[in-house]
Amino acid sequence: MANHKSSLKRIRQEQKRRLHNRYYAKTMRNAVRKMRATTDKAAAVEMYPGIQKLLDKLAKVNIIHKNKASNLKSKLARYIAKLG
Repeated sequence: MANHKSSLKRIRQEQKRRLHNRYYAKTMRNAVRKMRATTDKAAAVEMYPGIQKLLDKLAKVNIIHKNKASNLKSKLARYIAKLG
């Protein structure tokens, strides 16, 4: 266990931040999974901007890597195109 006050505070902050990041990463994964399960092109096209926005925001604050966000957006766009 840490001995310094600053170390204890750092542990509390990291735990809070970790829970926050896990929530948003899981939300992102569920959104991507939901879109991939969609077989209706109109619904997928409607979902895509929201998912794209979420991926960009998570990449901006380093919850996911910017290249991962780009790869996911690209794959989802290809999936939508294939639905048509």
